[in-house]
Amino acid sequence: MLGYVTGQASGSLDRLIREVAQQLRARGIPLAGAVQINVDRGEGAKCHMDLHVLTGTEVVRISQNLGPLSSGCRLDPAGLERAVGLAGAGLGQGARLLVVNKFGKQEAEGRGFRPLIAEALARGIPVLTGVNAGNLAAFLHWAEDLAQPLPCDAAGVLDWCQAQIAEASAA
Repeated sequence: MLGYVTGQASGSLDRLIREVAQQLRARGIPLAGAVQINVDRGEGAKCHMDLHVLTGTEVVRISQNLGPLSSGCRLDPAGLERAVGLAGAGLGQGARLLVVNKFGKQEAEGRGFRPLIAEALARGIPVLTGVNAGNLAAFLHWAEDLAQPLPCDAAGVLDWCQAQIAEASAA
């Protein structure tokens, strides 16, 4: 019930997870969670990172501008927690799948979407997430035998999602 996709190219996981969520929504499947869209700011500027909450129209900026010479993490933890709260509210509104754009550093440390992932699994709601190579070991340690690797293509991920949703509905 916990499917994950890994990808190599920068932004590829964001695009794949977003495409799958769009196709599931187009099929009328109620989703909770969030997908990331990076907003280009022009040459030399780092992109804005926005999470689009799947139950509604909320867009939450999760990046902060630290200046042109910064090299630290640009994640805005308050923005991330706001997005988690909004996604959590959607979990109780009949969601059939939780989509979490990324199991990242915050989740590896027990924060971010990790408690919401655990809540969804406890409710019998399948979860789809992306995991980059740097956080894969922490994800697999936390998820133990629940984690199921998925192919890095939209058709395969969609098939898995629909099978998990059907199985959860039958239970």
